[in-house]
Amino acid sequence: MICTTNVTLAYGKRVLFKDVNIKFAPGNCYGLIGANGAGKSTFLKILSGDIESDTGTVSVGSGERIAVLRQDHFAFDEETILNTVIMGYEKLYKIMIQRDAIYAKPDFSEADGIRSGELEIEFGEMNGYEAESEAAVLLNSLGISEDLHEKKMKELEGGEKVRVLLAQALFGNPDILLLDEPTNNLDIKSIAWLEDFLYRFQNTVIVVSHDRHFMNQVCTHIADIDFSKICVYVGNYDFWYQASRLNLRQKQAENKKVTDRANELKAFIQRFSSNASKSKQATSRKKLLEKLTLEDMPVSSRKYPFICFKPERSCGNVILEVENLTKTIDGEKVLNNVSFTVNGGDKIAFVGQNSPAKTTLFQILAGEMEPDSGTFKWGITITRSYFPKEHSTYFKGDQSLIDWLLQFAPPKEGESFARTFLGRMLFSGEEALKKISMLSGGEKVRCMLSKMMLSQSNALILDEPTNHLDLESITALNDSLVKFQEVILFTSHDHEFVNSVANRIIEITPGEVIDRLMTFDEYIESNEVAKIRESMI
Repeated sequence: MICTTNVTLAYGKRVLFKDVNIKFAPGNCYGLIGANGAGKSTFLKILSGDIESDTGTVSVGSGERIAVLRQDHFAFDEETILNTVIMGYEKLYKIMIQRDAIYAKPDFSEADGIRSGELEIEFGEMNGYEAESEAAVLLNSLGISEDLHEKKMKELEGGEKVRVLLAQALFGNPDILLLDEPTNNLDIKSIAWLEDFLYRFQNTVIVVSHDRHFMNQVCTHIADIDFSKICVYVGNYDFWYQASRLNLRQKQAENKKVTDRANELKAFIQRFSSNASKSKQATSRKKLLEKLTLEDMPVSSRKYPFICFKPERSCGNVILEVENLTKTIDGEKVLNNVSFTVNGGDKIAFVGQNSPAKTTLFQILAGEMEPDSGTFKWGITITRSYFPKEHSTYFKGDQSLIDWLLQFAPPKEGESFARTFLGRMLFSGEEALKKISMLSGGEKVRCMLSKMMLSQSNALILDEPTNHLDLESITALNDSLVKFQEVILFTSHDHEFVNSVANRIIEITPGEVIDRLMTFDEYIESNEVAKIRESMI
């Protein structure tokens, strides 16, 4: 159990949260949500003791251990992967080091024997004899194969390091588990394993994630940072979303009733205040008017960008035909005889672990790369717009956001148009004058989506558009693509995003292209698809 008492944190005049009093109980998983900059990661750091709040205290149950998913990918570079995981249980690892140091002595004394016996008892009580096997199981489950376990952390790629650090946090059955974006760099299989692990986990979990499906699967409660407060709701993310929207609509409806009633009273008073026969009634209504109060509705830090793709024209009968596309990059065959036809209304999610294949295919279809062999042909009615996974080249230089956007706007439009458009994409006031080289990852994504909206294309190609976005922006993008009536080709690691947008799934495997007209959940659960994969192993 971990609880906060009157925790407050502010940066200058900006209050992140004030007088937070929450008890996080064992057996529950709390999803910590809030807009970008609301203080989610900061609050986790206060709970872990990495930073201090301005006022208030954090209390942890006696003898309970907190484990944290660390974000420093270089902190353990000189350690072996297996040891890095075990180091998540600091007390156990220290006993291991002491124990090994004693046994390594050439002059083993009687005192050493007594001390080693004490350490062996502690080691056993902490399940130390199973430590290496438990660490290995965690690593294997997260896609770090056994042949890597004795290698040093510095030999791993960035995504692999994240998985090891996640295993480190999960190791040793911690009493309190703090996870900041644990699904980053995990494939579908690893995410499913983590969901099952947390579902069975009996202690306290507090997690920050932009993956709505993951939150729905694991969270029993939602802790929402907004209005400088943290409020806890029972239920998963979808339940919180529906309940919060309903609550907002109810407050707005109640305020509208009060406003309408006030207007009626004001009209009566104005009309009859000078009428002697109605003066008593007018006075009575004045008293009623004074008693009416509007419920305070503070401004939320949660903001949704306005994302809407409106094609200039509909797609014709012929959209896209791909035949035997093949491409080799750096000696590796990334695409091998890939063929498919896109039909009207198709919203195709390209899934699977082969990210280079998906990105290469999109680059070829967008005209940014030539295939080694094979052909593709877009219909004459098709106008396409491409969101590349790597888009930093679009943001070099000292242009302001206004000037950058006007490159893609209709010729006659000027600063007023750009400011209005950018305002709807959450760049208001001075934000519109930002230099493009100074934008954050999420801001760059919103700019690229703005560029796509201005193109008015009827075929959208999106390679991981949900990366770097907060939940509000993901929701806005998700809703806009569901409403879009034309053609979409896309990839995303966001399960809910893929499942709600796609009506067709294509997976490029080393053996063949699996192509099915179904939702993502149906695809995952398909026995037929599972048999195809098994036949290729």
